[in-house]
Amino acid sequence: MDFIVEIESSNSDNTSINTATTPTTTPNNNYSNTGSSSGSTSTTPSRYENQKRRDWNTFGQYLKNHRPPLSLPRCSGAHVLEFLRYLDQFGKTKIHTPICPFYGHPNPPAPCPCPLKQAWGSLDALIGRLRAAFEENGGKPEANPFGARAVRLYLREVRDLQSKARGISYEKKKRKRPQQQPSSQLSQSQLPDFPSPPPNTT
Repeated sequence: MDFIVEIESSNSDNTSINTATTPTTTPNNNYSNTGSSSGSTSTTPSRYENQKRRDWNTFGQYLKNHRPPLSLPRCSGAHVLEFLRYLDQFGKTKIHTPICPFYGHPNPPAPCPCPLKQAWGSLDALIGRLRAAFEENGGKPEANPFGARAVRLYLREVRDLQSKARGISYEKKKRKRPQQQPSSQLSQSQLPDFPSPPPNTT
């Protein structure tokens, strides 16, 4: 491959994959560049939009350099998986192997020879941006290779593997709201204490 992939951060699960192509090209397809790029407003694109454009250009360069070269309409979920595995060589997140003494340790006390890979959060965010870019550039949702079942299963597998290897949980914690009982349903123990009436002496 003749293009460079840079990573903005090393250990954050919410990192984005900063992809810079040399030269910068768009995917080899017949789709017109529509969507977020078309509009009458002249506002500065957000960081998300800039990152999405870089990711889209990088994937297009990847397809161009593929042997044999691929056009976007012929791209499948399998080719997306190849692209994700290719990106692993640029990863900066330590993923411990089961034989490593630090397997499952969130804060290893010493270095180890385990491989560096892309963090699951980075890959998940990348696929989300590419999935949106595909449809913004004229692709049909039902033909979106970034939404293929194989891609979803791969991301789930990477999440589970990295969660065990790094000793961290990717599950979102649900906040429990305190339950308040209506005043009419207060138990006897919750009612205020009133003095007992005097005994009837008559």
